[in-house]
Amino acid sequence: MTTSIRIDQLSKRYKLGLTHAGSIRELANAVLGRLFNNGTTSHRQHRSSERAGDQTADSGYFWALRQISFEVDQGDVVGIVGKNGAGKSTLLKLLSRITYPTSGRAELVGRVASLLEVGTGFHPELTGRENVFLNGTILGMTRHEIQRQLDDIVEFAGVAKFLDTPVKRYSSGMKVRLGFAVAAHLNPEILIVDEVLAVGDVEFQRRCLGKMQSVAESGKTVLFVSHNLASVRALTNRCVVLSHGQVAFDGDTDEAVNVYIQENLSGNSESSSVADLPRSFSGLCRQLEFVDLQLEQTDDIDGQPFRFTATIRANSQCRDFLLGITVFDANQNPVGSTFTETAEAPSSGNCREYHFDASFDLAPGQYHCAISIADAASQGKRIYDSVSEVMPFRIELPVTDLRGWHAGWGPVRLPQPQLLNCDPVTR
Repeated sequence: MTTSIRIDQLSKRYKLGLTHAGSIRELANAVLGRLFNNGTTSHRQHRSSERAGDQTADSGYFWALRQISFEVDQGDVVGIVGKNGAGKSTLLKLLSRITYPTSGRAELVGRVASLLEVGTGFHPELTGRENVFLNGTILGMTRHEIQRQLDDIVEFAGVAKFLDTPVKRYSSGMKVRLGFAVAAHLNPEILIVDEVLAVGDVEFQRRCLGKMQSVAESGKTVLFVSHNLASVRALTNRCVVLSHGQVAFDGDTDEAVNVYIQENLSGNSESSSVADLPRSFSGLCRQLEFVDLQLEQTDDIDGQPFRFTATIRANSQCRDFLLGITVFDANQNPVGSTFTETAEAPSSGNCREYHFDASFDLAPGQYHCAISIADAASQGKRIYDSVSEVMPFRIELPVTDLRGWHAGWGPVRLPQPQLLNCDPVTR
């Protein structure tokens, strides 16, 4: 099998703060540093940076990628997932030659087309038609080859009426549609697609996934970055999980998705308590805040097989509150929400445990929750505190259920319809 992409010990380091790269100030500082320190300080800082195991070094540098190594064979469709800041976009920019690595190397065999950000590769003053020809020329195609693909590009992007309009007047969705159409139709050997497909509507996303599948089936290589785990599962059979700029997992997509989910679940965090976890929203007042959250599956107490406990601290005197809970499936899709009854808040400076029984009639699979504390008088609109990716749990198929459960049936087990009567009919 021919290797399309070979990545060997690839690293990318950025300097934190104002760098003044290429300025007179930077040159003067470098000269003075060598004169007065004889180069020892910067050398020592660099060695300290190289020894550091984390992304942020003492010398004021940030390692966006650290010694990444893997290979992709021709015709493979490989997903790349990871939390925000894991290094996904940096990796794709290196592979697209938008930026250069600090160390290591990446070898790509064949013509590369990439769609990394809205409007990437487009000149805003040129029309859509002119940008198509510009991109094709950059990829090394002749004018005749581009002209042959133009009708398909325009039809896929749905911008026929605006083809001779400057791209600067396009909406974000139009730029994404045209950008993907150009990247996918100009016969690249390697197609690199970042999360920008999230800008398009559902129908366009479906067509994009279908196009990437057909590109792969034609023997081309696809690298696909997305937080939409359902799309990653549908399109790829191999996935690379990035974490803190390094490869955390490289293998089967289903296993990779599980690794990614477990890494993201706050229940597996190294934080000492829920109070230390990052919050779902910025600007929360946290007059009431979570200290601890526990979820256990019971032996079906009065038809309520789940019991969860929320430990809440009051940092000031508050009115009654309620909890809002949203359950997510393994693909990070919300499957349902519920709200508790109104409860009395602890007195200021004190904590209190609240115990609830609940029933989640869900299909077999892995799930987790997001939970918020809201002011009851505001009908849940004023939120005191909110955390996500907590309280993981798993639903197993009962051993008595011989029918099983098909993924296409959805994540919710609806109540069984009750037969009222059965009357004979004469025809």
